[in-house]
Amino acid sequence: MLAVAVIQPGPGDTPIQCYIKRHRSSHTYYLFLGLSSASHDDGKFLLAARKCRRLTCTDYIISLNPEYVSKGSSTCMGKLRSNFLGIKFTIYDAQPSNAGASITRSCSTRLLGSKQVAPRVPAGNYPVAHISYELNVLGSRSKSIRVDSCRSEGVLTPKEGMLVLRNKAPRWHEQLQRWCLNFNGRASVASVKDFQLVASLENGSEHENVILQFGKVAKDVFTMDYHYPISAFQAFAICLSSFDPKIACE
Repeated sequence: MLAVAVIQPGPGDTPIQCYIKRHRSSHTYYLFLGLSSASHDDGKFLLAARKCRRLTCTDYIISLNPEYVSKGSSTCMGKLRSNFLGIKFTIYDAQPSNAGASITRSCSTRLLGSKQVAPRVPAGNYPVAHISYELNVLGSRSKSIRVDSCRSEGVLTPKEGMLVLRNKAPRWHEQLQRWCLNFNGRASVASVKDFQLVASLENGSEHENVILQFGKVAKDVFTMDYHYPISAFQAFAICLSSFDPKIACE
């Protein structure tokens, strides 16, 4: 079942390769399973998203239905919401992350088996992760990304109960004379939207394995490759945050 597939964590050995197509005129985005192709669709549809601009924020509604992307639909999987500046985001799931888990007001205090219950939690408003952007320390127009996950299944680290993802540090390329990331052929067009995320370790260092990478390959076509412990839904939502204009970072 597609709904189950998109919320299951990816494998730990090899990344799942996907691509995203952006339709500017309709403010919609489509996620496909398969290799990137700018000339024809050769992948299996997974998820769709529609951008909804509001007075103080922007919502990206994420759905299993490519034709009808609506928060009120039974095929709605959740949403991504940004603040006014486009530098802070929250990923919301349409359902609680665990049938036996109760929801508290604070993401950091959301616990399995807890008896604390926040009253009147609206449908589709279960926070599963927070995303923040800041100016790159190298002084370029690229942004640093931090993702704090608070989903109670699949992505929790056993000790802290939270997974923190950060931008992979670029390395200096002598021939190009600039800081670069190795996308292994999965990004062929330079873009400030491109990123690679790795797990942040307790000692302040970063894990070597890339958990999620997002790279441009053609106009309005981007690759999305993700690993365990995040799911296609979570990866797609994180990538959608890169499309949103960031007033304070540009």
